Amino acid sequence: MAKAKKSREGAVMVLGGGIAGVQAALDLTDLGYYVYLVEKSPAIGGVMAQLDKTFPTNDCSL
Repeated sequence: MAKAKKSREGAVMVLGGGIAGVQAALDLTDLGYYVYLVEKSPAIGGVMAQLDKTFPTNDCSL
């Protein structure tokens, strides 16, 4: 089923570039908002981005 794109006015700021912040930014973009994603660290992804170092063989129960 195709989503109807509606033009929205304004912009939204999402604080935090973890997995929830990135998903929120994507969802808001799909709704037609211009999104500013702000993250304090140099990379986005939060803890999920570090799991490849913790479980390098992808052998975890997540």
